[in-house]
Amino acid sequence: MSRTGTTLWHQVGEALEAEIETGMYPGGSRLPTEPDLAKRFNVSRNTVRRAMATLEEKGLVRIEQGRGTFVHERFLSFKISKRTRFSQNLRSQGLEPGHELLGSDIVPATEEIAAILHLRSNDAVIFMRSSMLAEGVVVSLNEVYYPFRRFPLLAEKRAQLHTMTEVLAEYGVSDYTRLSTAITARPPTDDEARLLRQPRSRWVICTQKIDVDQEGAPICCSNGVWAADLVKFLVDETDFAPAYASGNNES
Repeated sequence: MSRTGTTLWHQVGEALEAEIETGMYPGGSRLPTEPDLAKRFNVSRNTVRRAMATLEEKGLVRIEQGRGTFVHERFLSFKISKRTRFSQNLRSQGLEPGHELLGSDIVPATEEIAAILHLRSNDAVIFMRSSMLAEGVVVSLNEVYYPFRRFPLLAEKRAQLHTMTEVLAEYGVSDYTRLSTAITARPPTDDEARLLRQPRSRWVICTQKIDVDQEGAPICCSNGVWAADLVKFLVDETDFAPAYASGNNES
């Protein structure tokens, strides 16, 4: 390790970044420990720690207290279409989907949620918060609202069945489509950063989607927070083909 020119921590970071980019440390793998890296580069552990912090800020690694430093996986392409399904999206890419229910409750609908779900303000809704996983890695956090009157015991059924498609079928919803998706970005909260295992300095992608049944009645509103460095969204242009074909070219 050169002692001149750029700082030592920067040199260590550049060396490790090059090894990550060339695949020496593939996504999901754990980097050597601080003592091992300090010995390899003949630097102090503080220098290694500074280099690791820089790699984390770039989104290349995640530092998990008590476990080590892991190379970020960069593998998920999430298609947004009228029939977007989380599990199908992942399995089509050879990835195993996962779901962890973090909590559920029956709460009064806010004015915004009531308007979206065509309810009266303060009508009861089922609120569920979940982690969505790909190959065991948390890629998003979801907060979903369902009309309680239409879907009683929904949270209990979700804990028993593999997918929401199966759950909704229990209530006679044999098919549903996505009415709209709004996408924004912002810094994560402390809790979101902890659950997504990322630093507060790295922004997240936020989505709000509305799903409707076969008759066009809204069945849920979902707010998602996605790890921006783990996913890219692909909008299915065939869903918009009729609008373009209509010849409406107004700006």
